[in-house]
Amino acid sequence: MEPPVPRYGAGSLADLPLSVLASLGVPDAVDVLDLPALPRACVLLVDGLGWEQLKAHPDEAPFLNAMDGGPITAGFPATTVTSLGSLGTGAPPGAHGLLGLQMAVPATGRLLNCLLWKDEDADPDTFQPVPTVYERAAADGVEAGYVSLRQYRGSGLSRATTRGARYLSAESLGQIVGRIEVALRRGDRSYVTAYHADLDATGHRFGVGSHDWRHQLRFVDVLVQQIAAVLPPGSALYVTADHGMVDPTERVDVDTVPELQEGVALLGGDARARYVYSEPGAEGDVLAAWTALLGDRAWVVPRKAAVEGGWFGPVGPGMLERIGDVVAVPHADLAIVASEREPWLNRMVGMHGSLVPAEQLVPLLSTTRS
Repeated sequence: MEPPVPRYGAGSLADLPLSVLASLGVPDAVDVLDLPALPRACVLLVDGLGWEQLKAHPDEAPFLNAMDGGPITAGFPATTVTSLGSLGTGAPPGAHGLLGLQMAVPATGRLLNCLLWKDEDADPDTFQPVPTVYERAAADGVEAGYVSLRQYRGSGLSRATTRGARYLSAESLGQIVGRIEVALRRGDRSYVTAYHADLDATGHRFGVGSHDWRHQLRFVDVLVQQIAAVLPPGSALYVTADHGMVDPTERVDVDTVPELQEGVALLGGDARARYVYSEPGAEGDVLAAWTALLGDRAWVVPRKAAVEGGWFGPVGPGMLERIGDVVAVPHADLAIVASEREPWLNRMVGMHGSLVPAEQLVPLLSTTRS
């Protein structure tokens, strides 16, 4: 089975922010998604709201399922860090370089966990070198705002992906709606992005389609309905996500399989999208061992094949070394865990990262107020 490649430039998450900029009249932004020209736009990213999961639960999300739109692809890997990079820059992963939850910092021999980013790990302003869409918007006189949890303000990932935006902290559903309403009314033109994390957290802990997850989806549906109700005239609301999710029942534990440890210097990525960094000269042996153990349940390829296959989109200068020498992406009911190194990941029920549709496809839904 050939891996499906994200539709960069023709219907991916990275195309949404540039299309929004173009709809706001910002020069040199291309409206690939054919969005309506309006002076105000809000993008709500619901973490973990995959297209397939949404369509499978019409009773829990009637408002969302009645909105106009369809699926787009998240990008690879289908994970929050990478998708926030694309949403914040309008660039595919290979350009902005936020290539997953955990990746090697070249020439250091260390992994960077982008959700636990510390200043000593890397400078966010240079590690992610692409100008953000908020910087581009502000330069053209558009009021740019970003609504999210207070705990993320000033984090390395936020600095890498939201610089140029006015950061507006929101700790509840009501605060999200209120911050969006106020931010959308600023200036003659406004661009607001809001991030909501609870559905993803529920899926990781209890699984997709669990009672807890379905109840959380009901709250998301109410949130979107309330945001739509407060849109000022001349506004568009776009609802999207960073990835879908699956509940793998089979696990391969790298920390208990000696063949998967031989010749491996660092293990990065995530359980559904692994980067394997080999010791010098060991790449071929590592590729052979991982292929032998996982080959019928995962795409296991050398870095060059993943790059040339278009998994990341065009890869910018200095980004190649961030990708593992071997990339292992389960397409079957499988998670690649490391119970000793990553006990937190091993405890998760719902997971994501792969190229399969259940994880790649995310909604792009919209409503407008003229």
